[in-house]
Amino acid sequence: MSNTIQLTTGEAIAKFLANQYISVDGHESRFVEGVINIFGHGNVLGLGEALYQYQDKLNIIQGKNEQGMAHIATAFSKQKLRRKIYAVTTSVGPGSANLVTAAGTALANHIPVLFLPGDTFATRQPDPVLQQIEQPYSIGVTTNDALKPVSRYFDRITRPEQIMSALLRAFEVMTNPATAGPATIALSQDVQGESYAFPVSFFKKRIHYIDRLKPSKRSVETAIELINRAEQPLFVVGGGAKYSEAQKIIKQLSENHHIGIVETQAGKSTVEANFKFNLGGVGVTGNLAANEYVKDADVVIGIGTRYSDFTTGSKTAFNFENASFININVNRSDALKLDGVDVLGDAKCALEEIAVGLTRASQKNANEIEMLKEKWQEERRRLAKIDINHEKYRSEIEDDFEKAKFQKYVSQLNTQLPQTNALIHLNHLIEEDAIIVAAAGSLPGDLERLWESQKFNTYHMEYGYSTMGYEIAGALGAKLAEPEKEVYAFVGDGSFLMLHSELVTALQYHQKINVVLFDNSGFGCINNLQMGNGGNSFCTEFSMPNGDVLNVDYQKVAEGYGAKGYKLNHLNALENAVKEARVQKNSTLFEIKTLPKTMTKGYQSFWNVGVSEVSENPKILKAFEEKKQKMMKAKKY
Repeated sequence: MSNTIQLTTGEAIAKFLANQYISVDGHESRFVEGVINIFGHGNVLGLGEALYQYQDKLNIIQGKNEQGMAHIATAFSKQKLRRKIYAVTTSVGPGSANLVTAAGTALANHIPVLFLPGDTFATRQPDPVLQQIEQPYSIGVTTNDALKPVSRYFDRITRPEQIMSALLRAFEVMTNPATAGPATIALSQDVQGESYAFPVSFFKKRIHYIDRLKPSKRSVETAIELINRAEQPLFVVGGGAKYSEAQKIIKQLSENHHIGIVETQAGKSTVEANFKFNLGGVGVTGNLAANEYVKDADVVIGIGTRYSDFTTGSKTAFNFENASFININVNRSDALKLDGVDVLGDAKCALEEIAVGLTRASQKNANEIEMLKEKWQEERRRLAKIDINHEKYRSEIEDDFEKAKFQKYVSQLNTQLPQTNALIHLNHLIEEDAIIVAAAGSLPGDLERLWESQKFNTYHMEYGYSTMGYEIAGALGAKLAEPEKEVYAFVGDGSFLMLHSELVTALQYHQKINVVLFDNSGFGCINNLQMGNGGNSFCTEFSMPNGDVLNVDYQKVAEGYGAKGYKLNHLNALENAVKEARVQKNSTLFEIKTLPKTMTKGYQSFWNVGVSEVSENPKILKAFEEKKQKMMKAKKY
């Protein structure tokens, strides 16, 4: 009996993918759900032909844009807590180049996804083949080299047998929590169809065990000593806490020892919003309660966070002079940030070990947290009922925006609806177990502050890369991950215009998603940044040459694709639309006309951005001086 099997390289890849499994806490499941594709001459005849033969073992989905379909795969894995993936295949040239943005997104967020782009000919016989770039310094450079900086693992296959070592290494990287990220295996298009006598053993069922990494005794003892001495300890709950499913032990320690909780964008919905010690989002997109509380924290316990500038307020949010940091993380470089005590290990496992030695408790912290939470709820109630016709609020808006221009938005968008009103109203309308997906613009700030998630893993925010265009593709990925739940993509009109093609894919495969489109006719978030730092509004509004507002009918766009569309400009219409959409079998789009400058602002937070040091505009000079003053208090490393 032969111990080899003759297969093409493409067939070997498909056969291998179908036999990969993962085991976490004794629960075993398939790791590769399927392959999302756009076929071109660089992959249709090789890997494409192989996938045709494996349709019964792999879910094969046809994408509409290479970046979009890669976002689907990233969101799917993120929603599955990195325990299941889709592979993505493209043709050579522009197809693979379109993967670069999505690869960067997956890398920044530590999300595993397998990219299989086609490549030029290994033989080089037809060079330059269609869509091949040529560089005078090396004939070996191809478009796929652009994927090297945004891949956790990269390889190029120029012989069939190379696929064996490449796949094993790629899966080791993707299934390791410390290195999880995109793996790229570029496939020379001629080699995809070449055959080889592969060992049968290579295709056996392979289980990748995710064993929880236990922290060292030294780090646990140091952490316990610091926390027990603390007057006001604090948990910063990051994405790693969610992937570890550490919510139960976090709440237990928080309640038993009166430790306040704040959340990063990736960590939100690990602990429910109404948990009494959960203060909510922290930092630049954080709320008033969290940002006030963290100033006095003397021991900061980061749980699976990489401490982005938004979390730390560009290293001004915490009292870095007096606070000590304990960083629980599977990634050593993240565990060592901010001169912290590095508790290198799985979040759930590490917290369980720390719990054994904790003895501290302080009712003072509990009382302060309760007071701050109520203070924030009062502000949230105000933001839910903003009246733009109220003299005080109207004057604030007109200070930010010229009066005549604001009136033009009111009349030409035919709305008086502030973004905060609509957002909070939606929070009360949609199901508690529904998943919301967002990524860019002003919505991440409003959502982290205002959205109250009451169920685990229902807040899906891509803010590691803040990729415009992720939202709708991401919603489809989340729907594929949890098909029994309603999924809502929260997207601004700027992001929608940048990439919404996977709405067609959702319709094609009968995967219902709900697109909640906030239309203020512009890049509102960046317009706020521009004008908030002394600049004039410039190329951040969607306006016609005569100054009129660009008023796109997004309802018609959605209906043209085959979705159910709703045009909304007041809360009663929004409520009726949500109720009707809930019973729809098809994907929906809510076109919500909202006014510019009606989103939340920063609450005692600072973000270091590149303000001009020299300018003829006195407002810009003033903004630079204000930034310089705040930077004097910032930690520099």
